[in-house]
Amino acid sequence: MTLQQLEYIVALDEYRHFVKAAEFCGITQSTLSTMVIKLEDELDLKLFDRDSHPMKPTVAGEKIIKQARVVLFHANQLKEMSQNEHKGVSGIIRLAIIPTIAPYIIPKLFNYIANIPNVTLRAQELQCEKILEQLKSAEIDMAIMPELPPDEKLLEIPLYKERFFAYVSPNDPLYNEKEININTMPRERLWSLKKEIYQQFNMNTTCNYESERSSLYESGNVPTLLHIIEQNAGFTIIPELHRDLIRECDLKKIRPLAEPAPTRTVSLFIRTDYVRESLLNIVVDGIKQIIPDEILDERLKKFKVKL
Repeated sequence: MTLQQLEYIVALDEYRHFVKAAEFCGITQSTLSTMVIKLEDELDLKLFDRDSHPMKPTVAGEKIIKQARVVLFHANQLKEMSQNEHKGVSGIIRLAIIPTIAPYIIPKLFNYIANIPNVTLRAQELQCEKILEQLKSAEIDMAIMPELPPDEKLLEIPLYKERFFAYVSPNDPLYNEKEININTMPRERLWSLKKEIYQQFNMNTTCNYESERSSLYESGNVPTLLHIIEQNAGFTIIPELHRDLIRECDLKKIRPLAEPAPTRTVSLFIRTDYVRESLLNIVVDGIKQIIPDEILDERLKKFKVKL
């Protein structure tokens, strides 16, 4: 068994097609097929169901491929650590982030990292459940999402804590209110993101998601939700940082929530076996440049992250 063979089965899982996987790996289809068969023989397991269309991993194959990703993750870390000893900090940062945080952070983070030689950022928006799955299977290196219950496989680095505000249509009666009580606001005029998003707001105890009268937008896209409100009236709840992305003419539609206002702590997550401290601190330093100082975690202001 070789790392090369593990790379081949991971590529085959990604593309579900021998020709495309072979092209990605820079080898011929016959070479890829031969190497995969040799690995299957060595393991005495069929890793792929070649009769299905498209081809897919077997049940046993899924388990092997999942572990192969972790092995390759560790191998790549060793290679990059060695390169850094000779060439300085370099490498690819594979980052996932939830949709309600991405609009404020990702554009500025790309801009920040673009100025660091030999470091590349690859970011994607995912929901929490998918992020956790990919983080634990080493498909990504880091994730930015709200704080979670302790997990022995993950290291959590708190980044900032933000409040939530109401965004109200001028055609809604709440527009005349100076502040909005989240416990008494009319659910029938609430436009909400899908349930799993609002649970990240720590609002699941106050918002009735099962209400048949509450409008539901099946996405995590806040800007689109605001356009819906402009066209249909009603109101929604937005994270604090999103206020900076709202047009100046629309800022008058924002209302504070009555105390105690809901908040969320946003954190950076890595696997406990992640060792690229230099790349981790590049992301952290970028976050420190992006997030307003008044909501930034106090420890983050004072210290570098040590692994």
